[in-house]
This record gives sequence, structure tokens and C-alpha cells, in this order.
Amino acid sequence: MRHIIISIGLSLFASQALAHGPTPQKAKESIAIHAAVSKVWAELKNFDDIANWQTDLQKSVGDGKNQSGGIRTLTFQNGEAIVEELDYYSEPEHEYSYRLKTENPKAFPTSSHTVDVKVAPGDSADTSVVTFKSRFYRGDTGNTPPENLSDEAAVKAMTQFFKNGLNGLKAKLEK
Repeated sequence: MRHIIISIGLSLFASQALAHGPTPQKAKESIAIHAAVSKVWAELKNFDDIANWQTDLQKSVGDGKNQSGGIRTLTFQNGEAIVEELDYYSEPEHEYSYRLKTENPKAFPTSSHTVDVKVAPGDSADTSVVTFKSRFYRGDTGNTPPENLSDEAAVKAMTQFFKNGLNGLKAKLEK
């Protein structure tokens, strides 16, 4: 009888070890821009205006609130959209953070994400460093996600979104 109980216990443990959910993923990208912090922040600070420099987006529309609770809708080039909400906003610190409010894996392959945006002085008075960093979960939180909603797809999408946005911002501000 004892062997049966031990066998059942080991079987349950083994099946639980194989059945795990997603783990949080991270992405971080930075870029140096030849412009003063005030100029870079003037472009970045309006949470709703990301489509002005983020080439992955058709448009961005928001409620105009650059404060906790501010909402924006991002429409991607494929016509799909997500909604994001500001969690933190600091004009003096030149930073804000936001999170995914309404997911849409057809638009972006994450089921949740938070993003921190920061503008800091660079090596000289006319240079700034912009950093985006994120923590997120893949688009399908089941145990066997399809390839397009996997951890790898989420990391690749978030990293590319950051790179495209930072390059778009740099191009706009350095022209």
C-alpha cells in the first residue's frame, strides 16, 4: 500500500513539474540622441503622441491625460489595436510607466506588459539617452503556446518595437 501512495505522489509531482505556466520576460533598449533632454522630453512626454515617431503604428489616440490613469489606443500597421494605461508620470524626472490594459495578440503578442520610459542626460549637454524597459508575458499563457504567441515571439516583438520606436524618435529629433 505504501508503494502505491508513493507512486501516486511521484506521479502527481512529475505532472505538476511538466505543467507550468509562462515566466515573465524582459526587454530593454536605449539610444543616444543628439538633442537636449528638454527637447527629447518635449517629444516623448505626451503619452498619446507615440505614433508621431513609432513607425510600427498607424495612429495613437488618447484622452490627453499625462498622469496616472491616462489611456491611449495604439493602432498597429496591420489595423489591430491595443489599449494602454499610464501608471506613473513624472515631468521633473522625465519618465513614465504604463501597462497593457486591453490585450490583443493579433496586434501585439503579449498577454500583459509594463513599460518604463526614461530620458536622461548623455555624455554632453546636447545629448540625451532614452531607455525603454519592459516586463511582460507571452500572448498565450497556456502550457503549449503556438509559435507566434510564445516567449520568443513576445521578446522579439517587444525588442523590435523598442528599437523601431527609438530609431524613429532619433530620426525625428536629429533631422
